[in-house]
Amino acid sequence: MNILHLDSSARKENSISRKLAKELVQKLQGVVKYRDISHTIPFVAGIKGAGFVIPEEERTEADHKLFKFSDELVDELLESDVVVISVPIYNFGPPASLKAWFDLIARAGKTFQYEATGPVGLIKDNKKVYLVVTSGGVPVGSPVDFCTSWLKQALNFLGIKDIEIIAADQLAINDDNLKKAKEKINKI
Repeated sequence: MNILHLDSSARKENSISRKLAKELVQKLQGVVKYRDISHTIPFVAGIKGAGFVIPEEERTEADHKLFKFSDELVDELLESDVVVISVPIYNFGPPASLKAWFDLIARAGKTFQYEATGPVGLIKDNKKVYLVVTSGGVPVGSPVDFCTSWLKQALNFLGIKDIEIIAADQLAINDDNLKKAKEKINKI
């Protein structure tokens, strides 16, 4: 089993989302491709249309580098059987680095396409995604959790439907939620 493990927390050693995701990946057992996207993902700028499109003949050297990196990220996603994404909720939403990663993998003709009826995700191989979501005060799945709903929508857009959420939320209020998240990981 090929596992893509993505960490997005700006915290390193003290990150609960990173620790939980690491426990999950060890439990799953497989060939792991790890990427810390908290500081290595550039932001997309200067794109000509939806779906990360710049005609080949109009690409600058910087564009070529960005497309090469984007291709690498897309390949990692497509080659994985399971994806584990650790994500803390920052100010009601995902870290900017996670949004930047998604901007680089949402590629027209590679991971989605537009049809007469609207967008269609091209990732159809029953890929399993685990979202390890942490928060200090935001309840996961609540009306003020724009992180989890955005991630589910973004992954669905690409065709990924098998998404399981492991929540360790409201940790500033309730320490029991960390225990519940660990119990859920142990049952997988």
